Amino acid sequence: MTFKILVADDEPNIVISLEFLMKQAGFDVRTVEDGEAALEAVAEDPPDLILLDVMMPRKDGYEVCETIRANPVWNGVRIIMLTAKGRDIEREKGLAVGADDYITKPFATQELVEKVSEILDVPDA
Repeated sequence: MTFKILVADDEPNIVISLEFLMKQAGFDVRTVEDGEAALEAVAEDPPDLILLDVMMPRKDGYEVCETIRANPVWNGVRIIMLTAKGRDIEREKGLAVGADDYITKPFATQELVEKVSEILDVPDA
């Protein structure tokens, strides 16, 4: 089974690198550039996990996370928030609105792949 990852970030360089990284790790990857598009993508075909930027146009990551967590149909969707905002208060807010983890940028690519594999319980990751 191939796990589906949705990358939601408005920074093109980050989207390209995350997409490449996740595909190299064997995941099926889709990308979107704002919060509204992220919710539309989840409604169309719910991913197994979302790499969700906090600061995006049209809906920020916190709003996207809250909306997903409010819908029981999407209970299985895992969310890792990615952000340049590294203060404890932001991390606590991300976890409070339902994120499974909260990683600050810049991040180590191998650590991110390991975290995604751990959250999705990928065998032999």
